[in-house]
Amino acid sequence: MSLLRLEIRVKENQQDPVGRRVAEEIKEALGFNIDTVRMVKVLTFDGIGEEEAGLLLEKAVMHDPVLQSASLQPSPSDADFILEVSFRPGVTDNEGNTARNTAALVLGKERDTLKVYTAKQYHLWGKITRAEAEKIGRDLLANELIERLRIKSREEWAKEAGFEAQASKVTGKASDTVRIIPLLGMSDAELIDYSRKNTLALTLEEMLIIKNFYAKDETKKDRAQFGLPENPTDAELEVLAQTWSEHCKHKIFAAKIEYVNTETGKTQHIDSLYKTYIKTPTATIRKRLGDNDFCRSVFSDNAGVMAFNDDYDVCIKVETHNSPSALDPYGGALTGIVGVNRDPMGTGMGAELICNTDVFCFASPFHADKMPSRLLHPRRVMEGVRKGVEDGGNKSGIPTVNGAIVFDERYLGKPLVYCGTVGLMPRRLHGMNGFEKIPAAGDAIVMTGGRIGKDGIHGATFSSEELHEESPATAVQIGDPITQRKMYDFIIRARDLGLYHAITDNGAGGLSSSVGEMSEATGGCRLDLSKAPLKYDGLQPWEILLSEAQERMTLAVPQDKLQEFLALAEHMDVEATCLGEFTDTGYFQVFYGKKPVANLPMDFMHNGLPQMRLKAVWKAEQTQMQNQVAMPDTNDKAEFLLKMLGRLNICSKENIVRQYDHEVKGGSVVKPFVGKKQDAPADAAVLRPVLEDEAGIVISNGICPKFSDYDTYHMMANALDEAVRNAVAAGADPDHMAGCDNFCWCDPIQSEKTPDGEYKLAQLVRACEALGKYCLDYGVPCISGKDSMKNDYIGDGKKISIPPTVLFSVLAKIGNVNNAVTSDFKAAGNKIYLLGYTKNEMAGSEAFDELGIKGGRVPQVDSGSALARYRAFHKAAEQKLVKACHDLSDGGLAVALAEMCIGGLFGAKVDLEKAGKEEDMTTMEILYSESASRFLAEVEPGKCAEFEKLFENHCYQIGEVGEANADLSVYTGESLVFTQTIDAMAQAFKKTLNA
Repeated sequence: MSLLRLEIRVKENQQDPVGRRVAEEIKEALGFNIDTVRMVKVLTFDGIGEEEAGLLLEKAVMHDPVLQSASLQPSPSDADFILEVSFRPGVTDNEGNTARNTAALVLGKERDTLKVYTAKQYHLWGKITRAEAEKIGRDLLANELIERLRIKSREEWAKEAGFEAQASKVTGKASDTVRIIPLLGMSDAELIDYSRKNTLALTLEEMLIIKNFYAKDETKKDRAQFGLPENPTDAELEVLAQTWSEHCKHKIFAAKIEYVNTETGKTQHIDSLYKTYIKTPTATIRKRLGDNDFCRSVFSDNAGVMAFNDDYDVCIKVETHNSPSALDPYGGALTGIVGVNRDPMGTGMGAELICNTDVFCFASPFHADKMPSRLLHPRRVMEGVRKGVEDGGNKSGIPTVNGAIVFDERYLGKPLVYCGTVGLMPRRLHGMNGFEKIPAAGDAIVMTGGRIGKDGIHGATFSSEELHEESPATAVQIGDPITQRKMYDFIIRARDLGLYHAITDNGAGGLSSSVGEMSEATGGCRLDLSKAPLKYDGLQPWEILLSEAQERMTLAVPQDKLQEFLALAEHMDVEATCLGEFTDTGYFQVFYGKKPVANLPMDFMHNGLPQMRLKAVWKAEQTQMQNQVAMPDTNDKAEFLLKMLGRLNICSKENIVRQYDHEVKGGSVVKPFVGKKQDAPADAAVLRPVLEDEAGIVISNGICPKFSDYDTYHMMANALDEAVRNAVAAGADPDHMAGCDNFCWCDPIQSEKTPDGEYKLAQLVRACEALGKYCLDYGVPCISGKDSMKNDYIGDGKKISIPPTVLFSVLAKIGNVNNAVTSDFKAAGNKIYLLGYTKNEMAGSEAFDELGIKGGRVPQVDSGSALARYRAFHKAAEQKLVKACHDLSDGGLAVALAEMCIGGLFGAKVDLEKAGKEEDMTTMEILYSESASRFLAEVEPGKCAEFEKLFENHCYQIGEVGEANADLSVYTGESLVFTQTIDAMAQAFKKTLNA
């Protein structure tokens, strides 16, 4: 059968909304004069005849006959240029897969007998040159890393008699080729060269350890008995590289560090940042809690687990997908969200997914300078990431309820894409704790979900090095949320029926990682890769083993439940394949049929990696810290507030956030936007995960990389404090909350590429010191976390490093969701309180950045007074003494007041002399200081006395809520500082990104 192309287009008498949007993007992003764009979807079928294709047309299976026309013949076009974009071979084509499944169902054929490839044609009318058409294609419509671009002028299109098929098939059967790598004969230079060219991300020391292992007589003897030569196979080296990667082993966090603080003159020897500042403080908090310990599972599974009620626990995991998102924002972000969904899915015996949270860090979408090689424009990155998370989350039926977006030009080199998921699991299941899983020797190794492809190969090792001009395209994955959703539904059913002993996801490293980790519990495995289902032919055994192709889980299924498990999978249209069994031999053994592929001792595989030894040197003079920098006054303070509201890090993100579903599952209580018009930002999300229970959970986050230029210690302290106070502001119990830390760092290892590595490592040490201290002070245990190192770009002779960034997420409990608090003003005449004290702490503030000022004092967190304030506020919320609350962060008091006015559509009158400043400060400094741990609260007049009794100090009544649609009026005593209308503030707040 020949390839058949089906073209689907909007009818001529109908509007083409996709084409209109593309035309607007071309004008806005590139400034080209495009009159009209119309989009044509092309489906190329392989495996059906013309009669069958005609049946698909007749039944209108692939198109909407009311709005669209479809034809098997190419249609003429008088467009000035036609651009056709299609996926490269090996890249996941979700729409093509869906079309294939639909066609197979309608035609009564087996799915494996046909394939469908999709492409998009953009027909452009306008006065543009071919060079401009090429720029439109390459800079806006196609990502040539994973897509192919064809450009035809009107004349070329007319002359072309036929159309070449866009399906470039991979032919041939799956290869059983196992390459032997001559490692034992390699010099040091050859070892490093091999690691670099094959994206192993292994150091010379690590390569030498592997080489020495294979040189041992005992190793040679074992291998001979297994049928392998002395030198390693390609699969064995790839497995070791994945298992030992920074992404999987967190080598920097586990290192021994000599930390020299030149400011104090002290030297400290740290044996593992993770053990010292994360694991130990959490253990201390749990011991302190005693019988009230609400932690259920920490640091030992795919997600951290916290107690919720007598019947259920909740779990949380936040991941990053930075490197793939830099190369393909859509695929990287989509994979990020569906990938982190699988973490709770694979925690304990499996959790039901109840919500997502996403935080993004980009360079300015208005970036005007020339882009470095291989980097995409930030606007394109932002839109691709937004779309990827939208497709991944919305199509999975999971609400996205919380998040943030941070802008800094240094994210040009690598954007940060944090994706998190919260899950709900039974406290007890089949006589065991729901968070426990115990695979047994003899259990079948079963893979469920999607098939294996080349996409995602080297994902773990690629993410363990800096982004450069030769970063591999195969590291990018594209997830399929529909396939994953079916798998998820099946897994929950199988869980409830007790059909498996353990489960984990095929994340970084694919089968190598999932089977390798689960095998630790039993002591070994025997895996047959020839049984693995593939997306297409041609994969080598090591590629099957290492591929990170998405929507896959690995399970340990007892042999007496295997047939029932497989039958249920077939019934629910989920592919499930037995690939071998778990053993207690002490070896990770892999075959392709009868051909040996890998034979690695479990101990060497997981424990052979040496502990890194690093040096960190802190020099305070390398920061921008100064004792004090005066903030200049401005004559038009009302206009300055509008400028502040329009800043990228303050302005409304509604146009992006509204693309996500906040309502699905029906448990959302406080959503991302609140107020009369639902356009004011909420401080945190509140959900009711069990609809029969009025208890709920609160999800919040804190992130403030702007303070890293001054001191990462205070950056970390402020991020943690922001997350805690955001949760408390929404009604969370400060004594029942857990944290999730996600570090994203530039390369902190001293080298020729990183001459300031010792200082960057010292920055990491200081951030960890703050994390440990403030977790202990607040009693917030870290139950999960992740780090992402090497967030640098090297190319065109320059290096771009991100600012050291930590996202701290909080998962907390609220006893009754009816006590949740939102940030919008509720009624005229209510009193406004400022809780917390204000200092002249302007370093890194949005106001200083707006004025181009560096230096000053960075906000510092007083955890003792803050915790007392948080507990007092929680009591006030439980007693329903608070009508509204908003935390003070970016933009300080002035911006918080403006946002509360915008939300409630009420004005406000405040007196800055009552603001409780602790030192002499100017009006501008009081308005825009970003001192930590502060709230604005709205209280009814009759409840003020009761409210004030709860606070020992730092509780200041600064004014009252005005009439509906009145102005925000700011005074110092009797003197008016400025007034501003709600309409003007709302317009300034919304126009930057929502225009």
